[in-house]
Amino acid sequence: MKSPILFALLPLLAIAQPASAQMEKFKTGPVFEDFGPTAPVETDVPLAKDTVFKIAFDLAKGADPGKLNRSIESAARFINMHVAAGVPEKNIQLAIVVHGGASFDLTKSEFFATKKDGAENASAAAIAQLQKHGVEFYLCGQSAAAHGI
Repeated sequence: MKSPILFALLPLLAIAQPASAQMEKFKTGPVFEDFGPTAPVETDVPLAKDTVFKIAFDLAKGADPGKLNRSIESAARFINMHVAAGVPEKNIQLAIVVHGGASFDLTKSEFFATKKDGAENASAAAIAQLQKHGVEFYLCGQSAAAHGI
């Protein structure tokens, strides 16, 4: 008789192995080479080449010290995956609305360090690259006032 525990664990083992192997499929680019990795996705319904995206990202959670803000990276991932799928970059218009604890992720290095125990703002370079590609950032005035920004 087979152990019921073994049968219960088999699905978990099957899930765990491919997950780490699947991460190898994620690559950066074609727009952002330093961040925003995506994996190729097969689809039966390709995006039309004239597709236009106008998307707002809500960003309230600040990054962990020394790490790129996950939502900022998601914006880069959005652009990378859609350009890779054939959507012209000029057809992708993103706005990132920032409030709450994430407000500090938009600040200059010196100010960020004073609020985060000397830590470096690891999101600053990504924000600069996103802005060069037309991504707009909006800081909530109430959050800015509350945090002394």
